[in-house]
Amino acid sequence: MTTIKFQAQQVSVSYGTKRALSDITLDVYDKEVLALIGPSGCGKTTFIRCLNRINDEIDNCSVSGSIFLDGKDIYAPYMDIVELRRRVGIVFQKPTPFPKSIFDNIAYGPRIHGLTHNQSQLESLVIESLEKAALLDEVKDRLHEPATGLSGGQQQRLCIARAIALDPEVILMDEPCSALDPIATARIEELIDQLQKQYAIVIVTHSMQQAARVSKRTAFFHLGEMIECDTTDTIFTHPKDERTQGYITGRFG
Repeated sequence: MTTIKFQAQQVSVSYGTKRALSDITLDVYDKEVLALIGPSGCGKTTFIRCLNRINDEIDNCSVSGSIFLDGKDIYAPYMDIVELRRRVGIVFQKPTPFPKSIFDNIAYGPRIHGLTHNQSQLESLVIESLEKAALLDEVKDRLHEPATGLSGGQQQRLCIARAIALDPEVILMDEPCSALDPIATARIEELIDQLQKQYAIVIVTHSMQQAARVSKRTAFFHLGEMIECDTTDTIFTHPKDERTQGYITGRFG
């Protein structure tokens, strides 16, 4: 039986007087990849930034509607935002390693959150996170070298490992492959396939081919609205809305 992880109900977002999202109602299921597709500026990134409240950091940003994580309102006054962001990790479009060693990039979050009690536990967690991110074999002999010395694809997998180290339940990915070459992209897609066995994953992508390869369900966004959401096969072969059909066939976008 499919478990609903996130429930977004009539979510609207404005930046000052500019409406970025209108009445988005969408569920995110556990242990499944949901892809968000649509033209640039259609609200995909704005939506995923609502799921871990990064939009809170933006001046003049207002969010209305409700978003529930495991049935609890993440915008309620009692919600611990630090804990929310531990549970809902995010990987950005451009790899963002800290200017620290590979080891310290992974260890930083667990240290802050007190997830380990001694050095050996911390070391085990770092190794396990790198292994889950399919990076350990490539970096095991250079853990104390700067993370900035890694290739772009390796840096992005490091950022995924950094998110995994906090033991999240959901991983948000905002165009994680847009700055990568095809080989690095293939590695990330293989990794997503492995990670969905353990996490709910929401991926924003400009690549319809990528959405078709990695996701079970796809939602199409256009001009701040979610036009439709269905199984990825259905969206790409029998979309219900003409706008979805137009985007998928390349008539606009």
